[in-house]
Amino acid sequence: QWIPVLQDFRNKDTLWGFVPYQNDKSSTEISFPITLHIGDYNMDGYPDALAILKNTSGSNQQAFLLENVPCNNVSCKSVRRMFKVIWELSDLNQIKDAVIATFFDIYEDGILDIIVLSKGYSNKDFAIHTLKNNFEADAYFVKVIVLSGLCSNDCPRKITPFGVNQPGPYIMYTTVDANGYLKNGSAGQLSQSAHFALQLPYNVLGLGRSANFLDHLYVGIPRPLGEKSIRKQEWTAIIPNSQLIVIPYPHNVPRSWSAKLYLTPSNIVLLTAIALIGVCVFILAIIGILHWQEKKADDREKRQEAHRFHFDAM
Repeated sequence: QWIPVLQDFRNKDTLWGFVPYQNDKSSTEISFPITLHIGDYNMDGYPDALAILKNTSGSNQQAFLLENVPCNNVSCKSVRRMFKVIWELSDLNQIKDAVIATFFDIYEDGILDIIVLSKGYSNKDFAIHTLKNNFEADAYFVKVIVLSGLCSNDCPRKITPFGVNQPGPYIMYTTVDANGYLKNGSAGQLSQSAHFALQLPYNVLGLGRSANFLDHLYVGIPRPLGEKSIRKQEWTAIIPNSQLIVIPYPHNVPRSWSAKLYLTPSNIVLLTAIALIGVCVFILAIIGILHWQEKKADDREKRQEAHRFHFDAM
């Protein structure tokens, strides 16, 4: 059963639509098949998309962000989610004659930025635009990349082979959200291999506003034809806002797989350190003032004792 999740292509008085693929070899203009590029740009746990839309009454085509929002009509009620075209994005709207748009984490901070390829002055010239994602929200993520665990030749002893990223791995996590409800999410790594896929070599899983540890993180890789054993491994207590590199070596022994966790401190860590140092300085100042007052009181008592001694001696 096919369920429509994107139907509204009208922006004010302008009607937009997908760019049809033209398989005309005699034409000098390059045509690209219709492709959605998936990524969670706002880290709410629901994958969004980038698409190229064309003005049906003109020749302009632009890249638009399709945000994954709760369903508000009857057609998508069974899946409870739908795509909504974000028309008012000034940076994307300034790029005319866009051809391909995709997500990429340019700054390696877990926030997906946007790369747009557009036509130049002629059909054979292209320009690449990069747009930084300025979306700021108290949201968390986990970034997972599953390597191949292979060597170019025989692997040396006691050395774990890293290899390169591979298509087909499946990542799933379970955690508890801020309201105490069980939440899970999943993604496939490099699920598409044609039509200018430009997919991320890793998966950025949005966790929303839940700062809790990931209770369980499952990673599975494809198995050869005819093999029945499941190649899956589980890790627990994964820190949010971290990058996990999984090395499935050897492939048929999941218990021997290794994972390396990389955590990049953000500005919040620096602000927390400054606040902690400030609190410590404030407490030390209070302790110093109290110690100084106590010392003055001790000196006063010593003088009184000395005065009382001389008075008694007289």
